[in-house]
Amino acid sequence: MERIRESKLNPEKELKRNLCVHHEEKLLLFCKEDRKVICWLCERSQEHHGHHTFPTEEVVKECQEKLQAALERLRKEQQKAEKLEADIREERTSWKYQIQTERQRIWTEFDQLRNILDSEEQRELQELEGEEKRVLDSLAEAEAELAQQNQLVKELISDLEHRRKWSTVDLLQDMSGIMKWSEIWTLKKPKTVSKRLKSVFHAPDLSTMLRTYRELTHVQCHWVDITLNPINLNLSLVLSEDQRKVMSVPIWPVKYTNYGILGSQYFSSGKHYWEIDVSKKTAWILGVYCRTRFRNIKFGVRQGTVHQNAYSRYRPQCGYWVIGLQNKFEYKAFEETSTSHPRVLTISMAVPPRRVGVFLDYDAGIVSFFNVTNHGSLIYKFSKCCFSHTAYPYFNPWNCPGPIILCPPTTFLNLLSP
Repeated sequence: MERIRESKLNPEKELKRNLCVHHEEKLLLFCKEDRKVICWLCERSQEHHGHHTFPTEEVVKECQEKLQAALERLRKEQQKAEKLEADIREERTSWKYQIQTERQRIWTEFDQLRNILDSEEQRELQELEGEEKRVLDSLAEAEAELAQQNQLVKELISDLEHRRKWSTVDLLQDMSGIMKWSEIWTLKKPKTVSKRLKSVFHAPDLSTMLRTYRELTHVQCHWVDITLNPINLNLSLVLSEDQRKVMSVPIWPVKYTNYGILGSQYFSSGKHYWEIDVSKKTAWILGVYCRTRFRNIKFGVRQGTVHQNAYSRYRPQCGYWVIGLQNKFEYKAFEETSTSHPRVLTISMAVPPRRVGVFLDYDAGIVSFFNVTNHGSLIYKFSKCCFSHTAYPYFNPWNCPGPIILCPPTTFLNLLSP
């Protein structure tokens, strides 16, 4: 601006600036090699012999076009930066609202159990505040980074706009490299911040149930969407179209105990959880199956065989880590033994489970069963399981009416989603 004002105040001085200092001829040519504005006599001199020269009008036009293109691109980048900043501010507001809603819900539930759950309330709030701080800090960092980038692009734009007002000589002889930097500068988008709560607290009715329920919510974080595998399906079993429901429909003159059915998903590492609705069943077997060296075990037993033998294969030696229901009220677990006869344990159940949760920790060798109906109380736990091959979810509706239904994780995951 000072140079422009000076040129207006001193037109004669500006005219001299457009004349060659050596020959006092007009500066109408641009030397590409020396990046200087020269006159026609300079072009013929030894100093510029063999150099590439172009009319200044052409070079100025090309330079202005590049300058304009750079400005337009940087303005678009600025718009992106401003939009991302606005999005992050909106995310911050939404996240704070979500945190406040969750905090209020926790307060309400703890108010109902204040006399016995004070310590638990503080623990939950501290965890929630930690989650809030973690996400808000990440969002603040992203916002600060965008603000810094936005400031930089503003400075670049300002610098380029300033150069547009320079004289032809100054513009063509500019060696600052600002054009190159402006052409390659690109907005760096911030990392996506997960706004999913790690866990959502639900207070049970009694304080004694809280520790049990905490374990259930912990394993439910590993909930996987399981479907039933229709391959090699027993002809006495009927599978629903969505492959989430199976029931026994005996149709043969010679009846067999149901072979059961595996899940379509299989696991060779990690932690996995799924739930089964057994509310309409009077008998079932659920758990995990893993192929073992006992391949000579026959999975079908004709009616009339000793009833105990029908259960003899459901033991860890044969690759089954399962529990079952017989005769409406008899809950069994089949433990590993050194003999050929299974060790069947009777499980006492205060509340009959209408919904059973199965948790597999493949690496730790653990299979646990939870009574979801009774606030997630532990039904039974297999420890030190030796999985030599891939493990599959196992389901057996047995020879009684009513379906086994696999529960999708939709309801639980919705609680964790923002």
